[in-house]
Amino acid sequence: MEKIIITFGTRPLAQRLSNLLQDTYEVLFATSEDLPSFLGSRYGKIPTGVNPTFAHELLKLGLDQEANYILPLGLAEIQTLSDSKILFEEYGIQVLCPDRNDLETLFVLENPNAQLGMHLLNKGESLLGEPIPETVLTGLFAADDDGDSVALITV
Repeated sequence: MEKIIITFGTRPLAQRLSNLLQDTYEVLFATSEDLPSFLGSRYGKIPTGVNPTFAHELLKLGLDQEANYILPLGLAEIQTLSDSKILFEEYGIQVLCPDRNDLETLFVLENPNAQLGMHLLNKGESLLGEPIPETVLTGLFAADDDGDSVALITV
C-alpha cells in the first residue's frame, strides 16, 4: 500500500482527509505544532513551513517513512515546497501541491467546512474525489459545480 504524509496532522482537515484516504493509502501525519507527549509517537515532528530547513526535514521524514506522497496543508508549507518539488521527485516522492507559477494564480480557501467536496490531484489525475475536467493541477482543491473555477484548500 502506498504511503502519504499529511502535514498539520492534528487539524480537523487532515483527520477528514485521513478518513477518506485510509482505504487506499497508509496515512501518516506530520506537524510543527506542539503536542502532548502521549501523542508524539503518532506524528512526525517537522519545523514550520517558513523555517529554512523545512523542505530538508520533511524530505528526511518522507525517506525514513518510505512515503510515496507528501500533502502539505499549510500555505507557507505549500509556498516553500512548490519550489522544492524536483528535489523530492529525485527520491521518488511526489509533493502534492501546485507549482509556483500555478500557486500565484489560485484562489486559496482556508479551513473549508466538512460538507465541501475535495479533489486531491496529481498532475490532473485524481487521487481522491472526481477528477476536475481539463486541469493538470496538483494539490488539494475544491471546484465549483462546472469545474470552471477551483480553489486551493489549506488549513
